[in-house]
Amino acid sequence: MTTFSAKPQDITHEWFVVDAKDKILGRLAAKIAHVLRGKHKAIYTPHMDTGDFIVVTNADKLTVTGRKTVQKIYHRHTGYPGGIYSRTFNQMLEKCPEKILINAVKGMLPKGPLGYAMIKKLKVYAGESHPHEAQQPKQLEIN
Repeated sequence: MTTFSAKPQDITHEWFVVDAKDKILGRLAAKIAHVLRGKHKAIYTPHMDTGDFIVVTNADKLTVTGRKTVQKIYHRHTGYPGGIYSRTFNQMLEKCPEKILINAVKGMLPKGPLGYAMIKKLKVYAGESHPHEAQQPKQLEIN
């Protein structure tokens, strides 16, 4: 018996929608990364993008445990001397709640061209609505 390796013609990408309301950031990100990577499928192949598309709504209602709302800090750097910018979790939640989940999931995916292709299949929206109704996404229950 030989090991199965998925070919591009074998792969079909489905669409799922996830409601992030009152979900814990890290646990939600881990489950989303698992589905984006395709590990939930029997045809999972490490060097192929077998994952599905994920649409996340209510990203502005994410929660974290403990005191991370004031202690968790997001850094970015412009590339110039002294060009570091820092924001707490609360400030990021007000300014751009989508980036919180995108950064968390991105850190859990492989680095390189395959990981970059996987993160493009994640669509995050702050409110209830999303423009992907035409794809008929299925509800994905994440505890």
